[in-house]
Amino acid sequence: MSALESLMPPVQYADLGEVRMAYYEVGPRGVGVPIIFCHGFPELAFSWRHQLKACEAAGRWAIAPDQRGYGLTSRPEAVEAYDMEHLSGDLIRLMDKLGIEKAVFCGHDWGGIVVWQMPLRHPDRTAGVIGLNTPFMPRAPVDPITIMRARFGEDMYIVHFQKPGEADKVLNNNVAKAMGFFMRRPMAETPPASGGLSGSLTGSTETTATPESNFALVKMLELYDPSVDPRPALLTDDEMAAFVETFERTGFTGGINWYRNFTRNWQRSEGIEDKVKVPSLMVMAEKDAVLPPSAADGMEAYVSDLEKTLIKDSGHWTQQEQPEAVNRVILDWMDRRFPK
Repeated sequence: MSALESLMPPVQYADLGEVRMAYYEVGPRGVGVPIIFCHGFPELAFSWRHQLKACEAAGRWAIAPDQRGYGLTSRPEAVEAYDMEHLSGDLIRLMDKLGIEKAVFCGHDWGGIVVWQMPLRHPDRTAGVIGLNTPFMPRAPVDPITIMRARFGEDMYIVHFQKPGEADKVLNNNVAKAMGFFMRRPMAETPPASGGLSGSLTGSTETTATPESNFALVKMLELYDPSVDPRPALLTDDEMAAFVETFERTGFTGGINWYRNFTRNWQRSEGIEDKVKVPSLMVMAEKDAVLPPSAADGMEAYVSDLEKTLIKDSGHWTQQEQPEAVNRVILDWMDRRFPK
């Protein structure tokens, strides 16, 4: 039995037409409003193992899919197959297969971008939204890639990801090294985060970042030496093996293709109202350098029914770094807003 199989519920599959989606389900099917957990990059449904376990114990119906391009789910070839219409549509098609009328969508990192789009694109199927680290971001005035290129340069990872095959090759070359680089906790003395990337997805091109803050992830990974990394490890050996074994099989291209649709998503979202009109929870992480708590400033102008909460001493991988705190916040909010 693989590490992933030993730490997750049994995998199930749904034929959604273009993709065959793997998903993990707990709790009593058909009872109450389910939570659909949406992972980010470079993650898997496995990233929600702690939350699935907590939902099962609480008698909550919950589903965590490997989204398209990841894990045991199909990986279409075309880059355009990873745009927001496909990513959000997959969740609706999965709901149809499972007989779900409405769901609460909980997303982290890239999954957070997807779940904040659900009430805009599929309001009749969205009961509520939980953003983990990722705030709601209104549509940018110009193409976000143009903004990021102007602010951070060509080496900034999202800009670099636009080049076919380049970043994929670096990450695929040594999956264990890449995952070891990503999956770390912040050091104890790390101060609360500020800055971050979120403004670059929605703001102007006028501000130029300093060279040391250009998020040159691929270059950093090429130079990375795990033997001198002072950051504490995030995962157990078995948990790390689950990620490494999976990405060694699939590679990272499926996930990187999500980034390659920033421009397409921006173009095709013109005319969609930037208003979230369902109950929403924003869970911020104190030490997330990419999506700091300040990234959620001003969300109230776009999200009419919003609660915010802060998870202390957590970096970017919040549901894995501070699972008990995250579980407590999510289940408390669900009990108040969507009682069983």
